[in-house]
Amino acid sequence: MLKAGIVGLPNVGKSTLFNAVTRTRKAQAANYPFCTIDPNVGIVTVPDDRLQVLQKIAKTSVVIPAAIEFVDIAGLVKGASAGEGLGNKFLSHIREVDAIVQVVRCFEDADIHHVAGTVDPVRDIETINTELVLADLESVNKRLDKVAKDAKRGDKDAQAEQAVLLKLKPHLDAGKPALTCELSKEDLVLSRTFWLLTDKPTIFACNVKEGDLATADSNPYVVAVREYAKAHLGCETAIISAQIESDLVDLSDEEAKAFLAEMGVKESGVGSLIRATYHLLGLRTYFTAGEKEVRAWTIHKGDTAPKAAGVIHSDFERGFIKAETVAYADLVSCGSVAVAREKGLYRMEGKEYVVADGDVLLFKFNV
Repeated sequence: MLKAGIVGLPNVGKSTLFNAVTRTRKAQAANYPFCTIDPNVGIVTVPDDRLQVLQKIAKTSVVIPAAIEFVDIAGLVKGASAGEGLGNKFLSHIREVDAIVQVVRCFEDADIHHVAGTVDPVRDIETINTELVLADLESVNKRLDKVAKDAKRGDKDAQAEQAVLLKLKPHLDAGKPALTCELSKEDLVLSRTFWLLTDKPTIFACNVKEGDLATADSNPYVVAVREYAKAHLGCETAIISAQIESDLVDLSDEEAKAFLAEMGVKESGVGSLIRATYHLLGLRTYFTAGEKEVRAWTIHKGDTAPKAAGVIHSDFERGFIKAETVAYADLVSCGSVAVAREKGLYRMEGKEYVVADGDVLLFKFNV
């Protein structure tokens, strides 16, 4: 299961958000730096309204959603790349995740201490990114030293690695994340083996005050983060109120909807953040639907039908024959598989078929 790491400066709402995302209170949240030391880990189901629709069509009582793993990582401070604060632990933990959810404080509150003394989300982002870039630069320099001898004597693998490292070094030296370095497809494959921190896909979670959630789009801090994220990283920004989300943990779904409606908000920010993170990880969903259960299965974007079948069981991939498939929208408009088949919308696909998000599949296999 792929992991998304929740990171940020101390006291920005990371642990509160983790508790809300995982619907637990396992992460300690307090008003002082380094409240989280060892990372907390939680399995999170991905909200998907399509499951309930398919449940009615399939006439089943069992629904199993997709899931991803979230990790709450210790707060970072300036100098972490040199071991300041919990820097070494922070960097080792972030190296183990597949994507980063960077929580940014976008609210004023005199009662909640900010490590820099003032609220400035763009400065906070740059503080974290600088530490990650510095750590990556050190990794690149060490790797260059390691491959230099082999590259000099004509080792082609070493020379290829050295060429990519020499492209990354000036980019990182300029304070830019590895993710934004222009590399060929072949270079990208090699760069993934370096496990650079700034090569991980990132999404920013703007944490706003409880009373500001409904009008967050006009919050100057949120606007600044969005502009910075788009200009410098080309990544998404989500809006959450960690405190509200924490309050929702103890409510039923109906009570939560009513609570949010009173605040003028249609959906929990956590729901949209989880979905955005799921897509950030390059994950997509296909469904199986029958009387036994409706289930969401997680695949990577671009996976073929045999690969998707293998998510259910390796035998399905090994003995793949064909996939019976219908697009979610077509199935819903028809109301049943039988009608979709009559209208020619229910198809047989082979080994080369690339599964689309929302496909409803039935696999035929033989081993």
